[in-house]
Amino acid sequence: MTGTAGRSLRVAIVGGGVAGALLAWRTVRAPGGASVAVFTEGAGGRPDASRVSGGLVRGFEPTVAAAGPAAESLAEIRASDVLREWSGYRETGALYVLPGDAAVREPADIVDAYLPGSAEVVGRDKVAGAFPFRELPADCVAVLERYAGHISPHRLRTAALAAAAEAGVTVHEAPVDAVTRDPAVRTADGRTLRYDRVVVAAGAWTPALLARSGLPVAGLRTKQIQYSLCAAPLAGLGPFVDENSGLYGRPHEGGCFLLGLPSDRWGVDPDAVTADLALAERLADSARRVFGVTVAVEHTVASSDCYHDLAGLELRSLGPGLHTFTGGSGGAAKTVVGASRKAAAALLA
Repeated sequence: MTGTAGRSLRVAIVGGGVAGALLAWRTVRAPGGASVAVFTEGAGGRPDASRVSGGLVRGFEPTVAAAGPAAESLAEIRASDVLREWSGYRETGALYVLPGDAAVREPADIVDAYLPGSAEVVGRDKVAGAFPFRELPADCVAVLERYAGHISPHRLRTAALAAAAEAGVTVHEAPVDAVTRDPAVRTADGRTLRYDRVVVAAGAWTPALLARSGLPVAGLRTKQIQYSLCAAPLAGLGPFVDENSGLYGRPHEGGCFLLGLPSDRWGVDPDAVTADLALAERLADSARRVFGVTVAVEHTVASSDCYHDLAGLELRSLGPGLHTFTGGSGGAAKTVVGASRKAAAALLA
């Protein structure tokens, strides 16, 4: 791929989370090549979403639009020795419980198209007989997914950045003050660096960076993400989502169980997130009711992520040569592998 005057296309990616790291790796390895720079502010030691994510990966999602990217991404991880190693993928299976009126057959069929034999649609009796739920609606429906599991987005980010650097990507550990429509990146020390393409992939820091740059925030906003590590006797339960109660979770190291409920804290400052202790208590109460066991919160992890009005991690244009690559809405770990491949192709088209 060439820019003006026959030179290599110059691409800047602002953000060193798992989305930015994989996009850099994909872009520098694309046919025709490109000169790629990554600005890693927002990674480092801060508790960004890539660092603290529970890393649940599955193909099933309750809508067709969401199931395709998730299933495609999981299939690519399972088919690649490199991606399995980088991400620390562990196949554990998963359970997704939905209200009885949910249309699950078509999304489950999409999972089977990418991961044959993975998805099975079952009713309440099978869920109640195989898993430690005490409270389930009589008409609920569920999807058992054999090839689901979890990854470490932070491990994947770290490996992808290292591989990108080995392939020639320049990594700047420099704060970014703004991006401009030139397109260009203006660093906090006053430098203005111009490129042919600039992609803001700064996760929860993206809306503030765009606003600071005088650019439209374009449907992006921050939201707190939070889960708790709990002492809970949930033998036989692996990764799960229960839409009836809102609970989700998976077994965690050290005999704990990672449990979460959706947060309602919008517009949070990613540099000043604090644990929502009331949410942690609601989580424990909900888990006690649903599972009928003693649940004790031992530690709560709070961070933030970038949400988009139309959920989904994808390359979105802000104008000629200027893009965002964020908006995974708390679920980027499930789709980032496939989304980064598509984004790199679109960026270089």
